[in-house]
Amino acid sequence: MKKKFKIKITGASGYLGNLIFQELTNIGYEVSGIDRSVLYGDIRILEEELEETDVLINLAGAPILQKWSEKNKAVIYNSRIKTTQNIVHAIQNLPESKRPKKFISASAIGIYKSGEHHNEESTDFDSGFLGKVVKDWEIEQKKLSQNITCITFRIGIVLGKKSKTIQNLILPFKWGLGATIGNGKQAFPFIHEKDIVAAFLWAIEDIQQSDIFNLTAPENINNRKFSKTLANKLNRPVVLIVPKFILKIFYGKAAILITESPSVSSEKILRSGFKFRYPNIESALNEITSV
Repeated sequence: MKKKFKIKITGASGYLGNLIFQELTNIGYEVSGIDRSVLYGDIRILEEELEETDVLINLAGAPILQKWSEKNKAVIYNSRIKTTQNIVHAIQNLPESKRPKKFISASAIGIYKSGEHHNEESTDFDSGFLGKVVKDWEIEQKKLSQNITCITFRIGIVLGKKSKTIQNLILPFKWGLGATIGNGKQAFPFIHEKDIVAAFLWAIEDIQQSDIFNLTAPENINNRKFSKTLANKLNRPVVLIVPKFILKIFYGKAAILITESPSVSSEKILRSGFKFRYPNIESALNEITSV
């Protein structure tokens, strides 16, 4: 370990936050979470939380896969944009010597327009609610002082033993009820949970300048290949098709999170020196389906 950093995490009690928290703690870093009430509360208390922190990891955000009622949309939006506004405000209020030196934030590939291939230079963004959330989220991050290293990860579909995607699918697939979504041709830009944890550690220890990275595995696959590979790992068939209209009944407009997706390049993060432990769907699902 190069230095015993003092690290703060928003969203530390969430799925990814807990994984990252545990890994950094195991390594020996001084890690603590920032409570949700502090993110929405008195800015002076938030300033005290952030004072003399070396690295701030921002993972705050309500689940996006839920019906996009006006109430839910406000929660989804504010849990990302309002909290980030408050964080930036609190940091800027601190003397420069006491501000975090590095800010590492989750973002999402949902910023990109579906049905097309994107690298980090792409500006062909999604024009709907999801695109607006992610764009505004990143805009707030960019308001930080240029003296703070700001690293943004646009994260793909997260796969892991306890990820929601796998938790929702594993039993139906084990029962032989695995299915593709629609025609299955839509992109499925995935990332194994352990590679996410490794990427945040890499950003803490190795990245010294502000940047944006797509955080998806190098292999580009579609939903059909994902479904077939998962079924094969479980020695089950995949013969069913879930029509898009069924998902719209359950999720409304949020169904596009399942039925549509951009294709995403991970070339930049590879060129920058990050090494994926699970670069393809075969290796990712081998780990997930192992006992």
